[in-house]
Amino acid sequence: MASTEESFSGKYLDGRTLDKIKRLDVRARLVVEGFITGSHRSPYNGFAVEFAAHREYAPGDDLRYIDWKVWSKTDRLYIKEFEEETNLKCHILLDRSRSMNYGGDETPTSKRLAKQRNENSSNDSKTWTKFDHAATAAASLAYLMQQQQDAVGMALFSNQIDKFYKASTHPTQLKMLFHELEQTKCDSVTEVSDAFLTLAGQFRQRGMVILISDLLLPLEDLKKSLEQFRLRRHEVIVMHVMHSDELNFPFDENTLFKGMESSVELLTEPRALKKSYLDALERHLTGVKKVCAGAGIDYCLLDTSKPLDAALSSYLNFRLRSRRKA
Repeated sequence: MASTEESFSGKYLDGRTLDKIKRLDVRARLVVEGFITGSHRSPYNGFAVEFAAHREYAPGDDLRYIDWKVWSKTDRLYIKEFEEETNLKCHILLDRSRSMNYGGDETPTSKRLAKQRNENSSNDSKTWTKFDHAATAAASLAYLMQQQQDAVGMALFSNQIDKFYKASTHPTQLKMLFHELEQTKCDSVTEVSDAFLTLAGQFRQRGMVILISDLLLPLEDLKKSLEQFRLRRHEVIVMHVMHSDELNFPFDENTLFKGMESSVELLTEPRALKKSYLDALERHLTGVKKVCAGAGIDYCLLDTSKPLDAALSSYLNFRLRSRRKA
């Protein structure tokens, strides 16, 4: 594995390169290490781990953090909690609806584009889906948080909360999250209103929420859903994942477009639709940004053809600002 990893040196943030690395834990580590190297600075500056308080030991807690001096005086086991552990609990909300599969084998494409992709030595642009990009971003953020002693949890959603892991700093947390991400299939429709209302009620302690989704839903639903977290005073970051095809509409020959969350199909000449499509896309992106700005939420567009450092930079910048306010 080491020789394989070394062969990708300097390209860890690129989706087409990462697609060749099947293990998500390896992807996450390489993305974070590549980001740190590329930024020429440590993202851990300002994230010193300082002792804050004690809590009683519970089965499963890391034995390294038992305060043996307290035990010698009280004959009871207590765990040292640290500033980062008490100050931040972050939950990553990851969209697993069918539209997140875009970029795979069922991607609509013209004959010319299909030919170009087949001539590509590795067909990377065909296999790297929005969910691959989003899951790798989520895994990388989780890995980075663990290095900072932040508690991280995750919820996978579609039209309901399909899986939920409470935020934790336990050493086994990342293994569980990575395993879940590797097993996840995108097989439902997007509907967040009821799901996020339920989820927001489970976050008892104020923290950070990072939404990673293609946001293919009505803006009013998005607004109401995000407000559930802001009303509870959570810090929120929205990471909007879009495939480069969706952003650029590169089709120029007769193309059959298929709905990924519906049975609608449309055979058309794309050049006649391109301007109207891009205008509609711009209105949607502007609307999403307005929703986020109006609620005091950071917005980050994740283009699947671009490196993943945007996700890490957005998180770290938000984190640093939050600490300065505190």
